[in-house]
Amino acid sequence: MDIASIEQLVKIYAKPGTDVQVHALRGVTMYFREGESVAICGASGSGKSTMLNILGCLDRPTAGVYRLGDVDVSKLDDDELSRIRGERIGFVFQNFNLIQQLTLRENLEVPLFYQGVHVSERRQRADRLIEQVGLADRASHRPMELSGGQQQRVAIARALINDPLIILADEPTGNLDTATGEMILEIFARLRADGRTIIMVTHEPDVAQTCDRIITMRDGMVISDEYTAATATA
Repeated sequence: MDIASIEQLVKIYAKPGTDVQVHALRGVTMYFREGESVAICGASGSGKSTMLNILGCLDRPTAGVYRLGDVDVSKLDDDELSRIRGERIGFVFQNFNLIQQLTLRENLEVPLFYQGVHVSERRQRADRLIEQVGLADRASHRPMELSGGQQQRVAIARALINDPLIILADEPTGNLDTATGEMILEIFARLRADGRTIIMVTHEPDVAQTCDRIITMRDGMVISDEYTAATATA
């Protein structure tokens, strides 16, 4: 079952102060199945970050169709896009993007606060996820008191707080040492085993090989879409 799909997606940016147009995506079509992990790879300027922004409803395509679940996202207005981001998409960023003034528990509660979830339920859901990523004893700490790997574990827990349809990860191991990066990839592997759909942008071949599929982009187009050895062992 396809949980997300894009068809003939085009994104054109106008270069500020000029008449030059930059074609970031050139008629891209991709399908993402429920419960699979996909790596999107490519050199700088290939279009992979633009693709992730559109998948995350942070940007709009110039043309084409993007469906997430049963919703044609490409037709939504700004308020509807914001709602979809909050309810159906979980984000994991390279730089963690945690709020330094808040505790770990409070960082997880923020998305639920904006959805109007009652404080007691926010606390229960946050504590359950903090425990799942092995940081229950740090729930009252602030991000600056944690290592990079621990902060990324919190970021993954926050991405799961709304039980999203898809998890989008932008270079999730990019700022971590090898051993810590492997720990984060183990968490992603468990999420995949639990049926989560994960789409990550990475420039690291070893990280990409842990996914079910690797989509390689160049000059705004898909040049390959291949299954990996991880699929055979799933």
